[in-house]
Amino acid sequence: MLKRFWGCLLCLLTSHGTATYCQGLKPGLPGMAPSRWITIRNTQAPGRSYASTTTPATTYTQEDFYFKMWLPVLIRPKFGIIIGPHYRTEQLELKREGGNNPAHQLSNWTLRAMGVDLKASVKVDSTSWLLFSAQVNQSGTLRSDLPGSIPLNYTLTSVYLRRKSARKEVGVGLMVNKSYNLSVLPVFIYNYNFSDRTGIEMSLPHRIAARYNATSRDIFYVKSEAVTRTYYVTCPDKTEPETFRRVEVDLGVAYNRQLTRMLGVELFAGYRRNLSLTLPEGVIPVRTSGPAMSFEIYLRPPVGVSRKLK
Repeated sequence: MLKRFWGCLLCLLTSHGTATYCQGLKPGLPGMAPSRWITIRNTQAPGRSYASTTTPATTYTQEDFYFKMWLPVLIRPKFGIIIGPHYRTEQLELKREGGNNPAHQLSNWTLRAMGVDLKASVKVDSTSWLLFSAQVNQSGTLRSDLPGSIPLNYTLTSVYLRRKSARKEVGVGLMVNKSYNLSVLPVFIYNYNFSDRTGIEMSLPHRIAARYNATSRDIFYVKSEAVTRTYYVTCPDKTEPETFRRVEVDLGVAYNRQLTRMLGVELFAGYRRNLSLTLPEGVIPVRTSGPAMSFEIYLRPPVGVSRKLK
């Protein structure tokens, strides 16, 4: 039973996997980054600056910590469902002696996001899949005395994906998101391997990446990836939560290294460009773009176990 658990989980997660023995169940091209079972990531974005109506501009570092774990719900030869509970904590770390936050609107922010993702895959035939995902979370100053005042955010996505050849996959679909407002966007997926070492991965409107496989364990990316955060925050002298929302894009270079069969790391360094910013009343943006870097450590389900299930 334990071997079946690990093997089915790895196969369902391998939408970006290199394991060809799983490609009959789940899409993905050879050379793509390995699937994640457990993810732990820390991100630093220094040099952001905010002021208030009563205080001068002050420099902060946006720092967040993220954890996610995938668990199987239902696994069948042509159908699978997994869920992924996740948790994020974010803070604006003040870069100033004394440690007191001069902008009182920011002083009570304890930014948290918690929720669950669900993914389902339906195998239509040997080269086609229907992919569904649902994401639900609650984000803001999540204090025990304010749970009812923080609304739920959700995203629903449906994609039809077809493997055109051993080197190419194409998918189209639709995404519905409700957070700050309701939006409906088209989804386009295009994965193509130019050679055994190089390829391009597109998942619009979220991500574009050029990939270089230096070795079977080392992958370099030049990528652009969207970053959206929506928090409902409590401010002094306010009875209702206000909105702190950022829409940004990360541009930079990432390095993925598989240390062992189960353990891997990914490093990213680049520039985070702010595209849109919504702040509570009285908070004034001064510098909203700048450098960004992240360190991620992840675990994969045991590969050797799933090979035994082949």
